[in-house]
Amino acid sequence: MGVLSISKVAKQANINLETVRYYEKRGLIPEPPRTAAGYRMFSGEYVDRIKFIKRAQELGFTLDEILQLLKISEGGHDAQTVKEFTSEKISEITGKINDLQRIKGTLQKLSDECPGSGAPSNKCPIIQDLTNN
Repeated sequence: MGVLSISKVAKQANINLETVRYYEKRGLIPEPPRTAAGYRMFSGEYVDRIKFIKRAQELGFTLDEILQLLKISEGGHDAQTVKEFTSEKISEITGKINDLQRIKGTLQKLSDECPGSGAPSNKCPIIQDLTNN
């Protein structure tokens, strides 16, 4: 792939230029070497790293968690460390799913009890619940 400009890295990684700069600022990608004129000189490894970051985001990892994953992957840890890290994330996601199901159930019950058309809004259990809590 050779040396890439920041715009080529952004294009190949399917992100915008500012995201590349932001990842660099956050320490997710290392600062690349620069030319004498100050232009960044990226290698294809940067594209691969950014794709790793984007995929991890798709799986629900935060940027801080992704930074930890990158450090784990580069730090000579074994796969058990990655598995334990991911198990913690699964537990967190399970908790969020349970919270969302509880919220959905409450909203569904309030919605089912709402008289709808023709009744004043203050008679709707949704408004009453929001007002009384």
